[in-house]
Formats: sequence, C-alpha cells, structure tokens
Amino acid sequence: QEQLVESGGGEVQPGGSLRLSCAASAFTLDYYSVGWFRQGPGKEREGVSCISRSDGSTYYADSVKGRFTISRDNVKNTMYLQMNSLKPEDTAIYYCAAGWAGACIENEFDYWGQGTQVTVSS
Repeated sequence: QEQLVESGGGEVQPGGSLRLSCAASAFTLDYYSVGWFRQGPGKEREGVSCISRSDGSTYYADSVKGRFTISRDNVKNTMYLQMNSLKPEDTAIYYCAAGWAGACIENEFDYWGQGTQVTVSS
C-alpha cells in the first residue's frame, strides 16, 4: 500500500530551524511531483512548496521564499523541507504529498502523509 510518512516536526523558538522529512513506501517518488502543504489554526490548507515532475522546477509560497527549501533524494525515496528563520505564523500541521500534479494545488495530489505539527513559539 502506497504510503507517505513524515517526521521532523516539533516546537522551536522564533528564528529557529527545523527539517521535515517524508519517506515514501510502495511507490517511487521520482515519478511524481512532490509538495509540502500546511494548515494553520483556523486556516485552510495551503501549498508551501512543490517540485514539478516534468522539469524539476520549484514553487514557493511568497510567505516562505528565502526561508524554506524543498528537496528530494531519489535514492532514499524521501523528500525534505528545510525551514529556517521560522516565525510564529509558520505554526501549522505540515503535510507532504505526491501526485501527477501540474501545479502546487492541493487537489492535484493523490498521496498524502498523516501530517506533522510544527509550532513556533517563544
């Protein structure tokens, strides 16, 4: 059964860093677009960052540009989200996803992780 399993969430002070990991099993991430989405308290889920399957191009939401970096390791069949200079407004449940997506849009992704909590607080 295809599965995405996230790890790396937690609580960090403003200005700190975290790295989220998402390991795939029973399917090969390399064939798919991959992305990270988040849902903050009282907010809708939004696309944070994605890598296109077609050309490897990356997308970042304006709110995270220059602070977050998405990457993938095809040998480990794992994707990552390096988050630096974290702000309280980055507090959310973060989800990884994979699919035949042409854009960093939630409904274009087929496989989803269970979510991992990231809390930025002093």
